[in-house]
Parts: sequence; structure tokens; C-alpha cells
Amino acid sequence: MRRGSGTDTYPTAPSLRHALTGAGIAVCATGNLALRRSDFACVPNGAYIASVTSSDDEMELEGIRGVYTCEQLSASITRYSRTGHYFYLLNGGNAVNFLHGAGVGAFIFLVQAEILAAVALLSDRERENAHHELCTDIRESIAAIWLDHFTGAA
Repeated sequence: MRRGSGTDTYPTAPSLRHALTGAGIAVCATGNLALRRSDFACVPNGAYIASVTSSDDEMELEGIRGVYTCEQLSASITRYSRTGHYFYLLNGGNAVNFLHGAGVGAFIFLVQAEILAAVALLSDRERENAHHELCTDIRESIAAIWLDHFTGAA
């Protein structure tokens, strides 16, 4: 990332293959078929794949189930592996933003803000392959901004 005069510039990959090759986490948010069977081979070992829409919309999972072995590590993390290659799929490929129940109306902005904050923190530096959560201070800051914006009572 390059910083300059108050505006951050974020590099983009020239292709999906290039983006996946260097990704520690891939979040599918297109509403279209984002990852096809051949794309999964480009995902680095130990990377996490998440979606904020339906797995049917985003990923060609049926195409890889015969190629990869699936191991359910927890209620929301599945390890896909084959000889020499493995990655983790969150929430079965379904929307991680609704993992703990769907929010309706303006409440969804709290979830989306936390997703953006989490992605920013994950992209900040190398992290161990594990479950990470936002700290209380960040969550409280997001909540205060939401309360101020939607109720005027921060």
C-alpha cells in the first residue's frame, strides 16, 4: 500500500489468478460466480475463503468436492485439502455476515462496518492462521458512530 497526501492508494491485481495467488483471505461479494473450479488451485495454502452472499452465487463448490477432502474443523470452518494443497472455507461458503443470525434494516451497517474493519486489520500485517475477532474498542467505536448516525444518541 502506498500512502500519500491524505488519500490511500491500494494496489489491484491484473487478474483474479494474480489476486488469489497472493491472498491470505478472499472475500467473495459479487453476487455472481466469483470462484470457479479452476480458481481454487490458485488459492495459497492456508488461505481463508469467505462470502457475504450465497455460496451458490459465488463459488463452484460442487466442482471441487470430488477433488478435495472436506474436514469440518468447527461449526463455521471447513478445511479443503488434497495432496500438497489446502485452504479454509468459512460458513460453508454462505454469508459470513449472517453467521450469528440475520440483521434487518440499518443494523446491517454494524455488521458491514465490522467486516470492513476486520479486512483492514487482516491486510495490515501477516497473521497466524486462526480465528480472529475485532477488539472491544473498535466494536464500541463502530457502535458509537452507528448510534450517532441513526439515533443522534452516541
